[in-house]
Amino acid sequence: MVQTFFIEEPLTYDGQQLTSLWAFRHLRLQGDSIVAFRGACHVRQEALVDLADHLDGAFIYSPDMLHFLAEHFESDLEKGVLRQRLLVTLAKEILEEILGIAVKRRGDDLFVAQKKLSVSIATVTPVSVMIHFGLNVKTEGVPVPAVGLGELGLSEGAVRDFATRLLAAYAAEMKEVWLARCKVRGVP
Repeated sequence: MVQTFFIEEPLTYDGQQLTSLWAFRHLRLQGDSIVAFRGACHVRQEALVDLADHLDGAFIYSPDMLHFLAEHFESDLEKGVLRQRLLVTLAKEILEEILGIAVKRRGDDLFVAQKKLSVSIATVTPVSVMIHFGLNVKTEGVPVPAVGLGELGLSEGAVRDFATRLLAAYAAEMKEVWLARCKVRGVP
């Protein structure tokens, strides 16, 4: 099953967290996990995992983001991308319920009124598949037209509540998928 954890202390995401066994090394979470934390996001061009963004000279910046870092111990990147999109879709559903507004999903990104709310990537490591999903909380200095959870009306406490709710929803979906696999018989 997927373990969840919310890190209370601010932590800047710079891409180095997207390495195998990060949650085990830093939090002693051994096995599949999803961790959330708040902090700035500053991924320089040379640290980008998305090669298209790297070749375009892009970088990722936000002064304050809500980050999710998931790790699954398998090597199927396609399944990792599908899990990434499930995580993004769950976030969309929860935000629409909380905020009462339309949130648009395009691939692995969320938008509100044509402004980018999130960043996301899935990649493979030597031992696992990892997902980073970040939602802007504040947007000063963001290099693209963006919107943040604060601008959408989420208070500091509501941002944390949203994070813990999304952690639980993702873990529950992964458990339900696993149980669904374990209740059907094969057919000839």
